[in-house]
Amino acid sequence: MPDILLSGFADEAAPEKTIDQQFSAMAALGLQYLSIRFVDIGTGNGVQNVLEFSPAELQLIRKQLDHYGLNIASIGSPIGKVKITDVEDGTKNRFVPFDQYLAEDVRKAIEVAELLETRLIRGFSFYHPRGSDHQDWLNPAIDQLGQIVETCGDHGLTFGLEVEANLIGHHGSVLAEIHRQVNHPALVLIFDGANLVTQGFSEAEIHSQFCEMLPGLGWLHVKDYLSAETAQAQPGEYVDEEALHRFVPCDRGSTGHAGIFRELAQHLPTISQRLAARDIPGFFLDLEPHLRGGGQFGGYSGPDGMGVALRCLCDVLNECGIEFQLKSFEAL
Repeated sequence: MPDILLSGFADEAAPEKTIDQQFSAMAALGLQYLSIRFVDIGTGNGVQNVLEFSPAELQLIRKQLDHYGLNIASIGSPIGKVKITDVEDGTKNRFVPFDQYLAEDVRKAIEVAELLETRLIRGFSFYHPRGSDHQDWLNPAIDQLGQIVETCGDHGLTFGLEVEANLIGHHGSVLAEIHRQVNHPALVLIFDGANLVTQGFSEAEIHSQFCEMLPGLGWLHVKDYLSAETAQAQPGEYVDEEALHRFVPCDRGSTGHAGIFRELAQHLPTISQRLAARDIPGFFLDLEPHLRGGGQFGGYSGPDGMGVALRCLCDVLNECGIEFQLKSFEAL
C-alpha cells in the first residue's frame, strides 16, 4: 500500500450535508477514507457537528461507513477554536474554562474517535485576544495543548494541530515551537497552504514554514488560495475568514503544492515510520477545497467541486512521481 492515503472532508461534497449524500459522494470519487465534521444523520435534528452525537448515533454513522466501504481518516473537531482567556475582543469566539473544556469537549472528541475507529483528531491552538501579540499567549497555549495531547495519548489517539489564521499557531514556525515544547508523540502538525496564503505569506515563505513543520508533520489539508496583488492581509494581521472567496484547486493557487509534495516525498519514509508507531495507517492528504466558499468553521465545494479538486490533486501527485491509491474494481 502506498504511504500516501487520500481522504476528504465529506461535508464539503454534500449540498444538504446528509449522511447518504456525503458517503455516496466520497465512495463515488474512489476514496476509501473521509474526515467527518458536520452531518445530518436523518434523526430530525438537522446538521450537527460530529461531537454532538450520542454513542447510539455514532454507531449508526459507523454502520453507514461500513455500508459504503469507507473509513474515517480523522475527526474534524473544533477543539482549540475557543478563546485562551475570557476577554471581550469584538469577536464571536467563545470562552470555556479549560478544566471544563478538557473534561467535556476533549473527552467527547476522544469518545467519537474511538467509536468511529480512527486514531486522529484534528484541532487548533486557541484564539488570543484580537489585536494582542500571539507570543504573549504562547506559554498558556502550550500548557493547555500539552494537557489535551496527554489526554489523547492516554487513549492511544493522536492530536493534529492545524495551522490557521487568527490563532496563536497561525504560522508554521509557531506550530513547530509548540510541537518542540509539548514534546509528546501524540502531537502532530497539520499543514494547510491556503491558510497561509490568506495571511499574505509568499510561496517561498510557505515552503520554508512547511520545512519547519516537517519534524512534527502528521498530515496535510489540501486546499489552495489565489493571492491577490492588493487587498490581502499582511503576515500576522487579522484575517476576515468569511470574506475569503478565491479558493482554487491545488494545481493553480499560490501555495506551490508541487514543491511542497516534492519536499514531502523526501521525508515520507521517516514520517511514515513515525506514524506507523502510533498505529496510523499512512500519511493522509485530506481534501478540504472550499471551491464554492469557506469560512471559520467549514466550507463547501459540492460533489462536482470535490471531483475537480481530487483530479487536480492526482495530477500534481503524478507530476511529482508520488504514488497514491484510489478504490479499484477488486475492492468493490
